[in-house]
Amino acid sequence: MKVKYENEVKNGWGDTQAYAEFTEKTKSFSEKQFADISSGLETIFNRFAEEMKSGLKPDSAEAQELVEQLQNYITEHFYTCSDNILAGLGKMYAADERFKNNIDKNTIGTAEFVSRAISCRFS
Repeated sequence: MKVKYENEVKNGWGDTQAYAEFTEKTKSFSEKQFADISSGLETIFNRFAEEMKSGLKPDSAEAQELVEQLQNYITEHFYTCSDNILAGLGKMYAADERFKNNIDKNTIGTAEFVSRAISCRFS
């Protein structure tokens, strides 16, 4: 199965354990399986958006529970999402326009909220 931005990902992380694990876990995914798993990830981001809209802060217990769910979801479906990887993802969610635009597609500001919630976990 072809993953969007596959060449970019391979060039940036192709020599990492996470990339090898991702390749192994996803090699047999059908397009539907990958879409379903991606939908599950989107559901988590939508829950972050709901928390943000309700006025909760990134360091709230609810937001921190979602950070843990996000980390566990990535680990279960893609690769072991260590704290170090999660911290990097958090930064990338807000800094990389492609991630930001995708995460913010339903509610603007969600990517920044997720990024701050992840950052709070490590401060």
